[in-house]
Amino acid sequence: MEKVKAKKHLGQHFLNDENIAQKIADSLTLEGYQNVLEIGPGMGVLTKYLLEKPITTYVIEIDTESVTYLQNHYPKLDEKIISKDFLKYNLTEVLGTEPFAIIGNFPYNISTQIVFKTLELRNQIPEFSGMFQKEVAERICEKKGTKAYGILSVLTQAFYEAEYLFTVSEHVFTPPPKVKSGVLRLKRKENYHLPCDEKLFFTVVKTAFNQRRKTLRNSLKTYQLSDNLKEDSIFDLRPEQLSVEQFIELTQKIAADGV
Repeated sequence: MEKVKAKKHLGQHFLNDENIAQKIADSLTLEGYQNVLEIGPGMGVLTKYLLEKPITTYVIEIDTESVTYLQNHYPKLDEKIISKDFLKYNLTEVLGTEPFAIIGNFPYNISTQIVFKTLELRNQIPEFSGMFQKEVAERICEKKGTKAYGILSVLTQAFYEAEYLFTVSEHVFTPPPKVKSGVLRLKRKENYHLPCDEKLFFTVVKTAFNQRRKTLRNSLKTYQLSDNLKEDSIFDLRPEQLSVEQFIELTQKIAADGV
């Protein structure tokens, strides 16, 4: 069978550098799980290295042409090819409640949505490793005090240790994207349950950054906070000035105020 043709509407850019594929596969620590789910394997450049490891590899692929290619070239995958949309599929149908890692060369157009779904499934996902548009990978790993620091940074780092691993040139893909890529690894924190209302934490972070130029006193007006709480010095800050721990503290204060 001939190679799969990259489809623009799926954001496909096929990695053709074996060394980089191996480095991404090797970025997994394999600690705390037996199953790995690769998102968007395409023609399996990363898959082949995962299949060499002492783990069970599943792949999820929305492109039927890629699914056929994988079935023909990777018999070791057997029944572990899931021909579904990762963002819409209920993974418990295949993986049950078992822990699993996520890995992939992610399509740029859905990469942030993949991270948000990972956060939803954080109880099952102890590790996550993969390639993003460089700017997005940097944003996820960014610390407070910069323009790049935002919703994705805070929510991810609340539950995971985020590490930017290495940069990948645009010239090792077919077709080449217009930007460089970055590979990162997320390792779930030992204690990843927050000491605050987690649902409220998500909404506070999102509400604050949706008006990131304003101080928290103005961006969080919808919470109808008491005058006493609004006098707290934390409300003089803008969202990018708060660490994850300060956002947790802020959520605790808002909850105690009766929201």
